[in-house]
Amino acid sequence: MMIHQTKDDILNKMAQKGIMDEKSLKDLVVTARKDKKSIFHMIVEKNIKNDQIVTEFLSTEMNLPIVNIPALRIPQQLTKAIPKKLVEEHQCFPISRIGNVMAIAVADPFNLILRDNIKEITGCQVCYTLSPLRKIQAAIDRYYGESANLDKVIDNMEQPGGIAAEGGNDKKVSDLVAEAVRGGEDAPVIKMVKIFLEQAIRMRASDIHFEPYENNFRVRYRIDGVAKEAYAHSRELYNSLVTRIKIMSDLDITEKRLPQDGRFRTKLGNREIDFRVSILPIYHGEKVVLRILDRSGVKSGLNNLGFTDKPTQIFAKCIQQPYGMILVTGPTGSGKSTTLYTILNSMNTPERNIMTIEDPVEYQLEGITQTQVHSEIGLTFASGLRTLLRQSPDIILVGEIRDQETADIAVKAALTGHLVFSTLHTNNAAGAMTRLVDMGIEPFLIASSVICVAAQRLVRKVCPHCKSPVKIAEEVLERCHLSNKHLEGVVAYHGKGCPQCNHTGYFGRLGTIEILQASQKIRDMVLARRSSDDIMTQGVKEGMESLFENAFGLFKQGLTTMEEVLRVTTHE
Repeated sequence: MMIHQTKDDILNKMAQKGIMDEKSLKDLVVTARKDKKSIFHMIVEKNIKNDQIVTEFLSTEMNLPIVNIPALRIPQQLTKAIPKKLVEEHQCFPISRIGNVMAIAVADPFNLILRDNIKEITGCQVCYTLSPLRKIQAAIDRYYGESANLDKVIDNMEQPGGIAAEGGNDKKVSDLVAEAVRGGEDAPVIKMVKIFLEQAIRMRASDIHFEPYENNFRVRYRIDGVAKEAYAHSRELYNSLVTRIKIMSDLDITEKRLPQDGRFRTKLGNREIDFRVSILPIYHGEKVVLRILDRSGVKSGLNNLGFTDKPTQIFAKCIQQPYGMILVTGPTGSGKSTTLYTILNSMNTPERNIMTIEDPVEYQLEGITQTQVHSEIGLTFASGLRTLLRQSPDIILVGEIRDQETADIAVKAALTGHLVFSTLHTNNAAGAMTRLVDMGIEPFLIASSVICVAAQRLVRKVCPHCKSPVKIAEEVLERCHLSNKHLEGVVAYHGKGCPQCNHTGYFGRLGTIEILQASQKIRDMVLARRSSDDIMTQGVKEGMESLFENAFGLFKQGLTTMEEVLRVTTHE
């Protein structure tokens, strides 16, 4: 049973028990009244105290139960009874209704207006339970957001006469095609796919994975490099979904035994987004992966890539060279393509003939001639590059150097008056030099052609909405070979998790990079076939900032965490 206390009583107890100091609390009360906001919400939103601490304090003092919303199964009729506008405005969530009594989860039990509003809308008596604010916000997002719209669409599809009810997996292809295109934008399967695409864009996803299993399928979004499950449903809808994506991508809807690749463009809101489609036959059907290619991500200049000043200035100097080779290395998903496209975009003028050979063409850029590799008909990187050289290019992008033949042609092109950009998969910048030697390229050709090598990674940024100071664990310092003196004056942050960052503690990514310039000493070491470690050591002596040092600089600025620095770099 709730213990009747005024809000002032509770706030005084917060000060007495040291949860907040008295002066800060008084200042916050003034601000909350001025902004017409809940004082308890503001304590959490301003990262003064963790929402779990605030919730447990209120529960103890007011004898109110705490509910774990994610563990509850909330009936649809309950969320339909309370308007979305109301739950968002008051940051509350309905959890049950028994007879004429409705239980509402709140983070502020002194919200009397909410109690009156719900009684007026539903005719129910209202009893409050407590929940941490972030869990309430996550529940609102889950039950009132796009996933709720998807449930409505799927419910419609499963009604008698709906798509799923008409034939399931045994449906003829012609019927599936008709369903996928009938009724224009109002067709349920079209709505379903559109909701998935819109939700992925809203959540800042880079990829969408549709994965079939024996009895169900799931949808996952890759956000800031990490896959997150977004939806799961029984299997009968999956064939219609795949058929719709194939139609959008102009692929063969009758072919289910062979892999297929395609792409499509659609308008979501006021943005045109490209999607690259990969379909792979697997044991339980066809797995579909959509890569989201937002051309607004290809910035207009090096300064907008997000690298720190030192490597940006080195890069800007290197690309001014009239000829030679510039390599960008890193694992898949490290931002190599975005970096190279941004550089090409900045150099794209009417006086320059810029040509590319890629597999696949990621972003389509106006004013640049782009060629797609088709190995099955003999158009490889090597054969395509030979043809490109007969087209009088000034600047060439080779999507990836995969073999000795491509490497040889690219190096020789760099020596004959062309500025050549390409990528390699190596762990660091120095490793690119030795990788080319291992491919069979003569060291004197490498030493003469390579201008610089950049190795890059992407680190996740601490969420600015829920970041708070934290002490670094001793084991993390040991792994980095750092002591407390390296951290003097540095404040470490982490994200506690909030709806804005999907409760991950991270929001967006930053590029971290090391750039090895081919100085005379570096060229001599390549000629002498020295190891990548020796070349790396020499580069550092000459002022190169290593990947770890660059990423550590981002940590010291409070932009990322030490865990992220260690995840993407090595330090010895």
